[in-house]
Amino acid sequence: MSPQLLLTIGLAMAVVGSSIAVVYAKHEGRRLFAELEDLHRERDQLNAEWGMLQLEQGAWATHGRVERIGREELDMKLPGRDEIVIIRR
Repeated sequence: MSPQLLLTIGLAMAVVGSSIAVVYAKHEGRRLFAELEDLHRERDQLNAEWGMLQLEQGAWATHGRVERIGREELDMKLPGRDEIVIIRR
């Protein structure tokens, strides 16, 4: 075989290999972009859920609700003036 033929075959193989690498890189980039979009969507859903949980926690922890549960379910009451003791250092 002549050196020119070997060079041509080598260059042709390099072009084919390079084109396969370009196709693979494009495919991988698109796959990663799709995965990134899915992760962004999941992040947004989790942020929305976190916001709702914070609102719910705020509703469960209101002073009025805690006081009502203390009175109704635990039979607690506000102490009278004679039951309050002030401790000073």
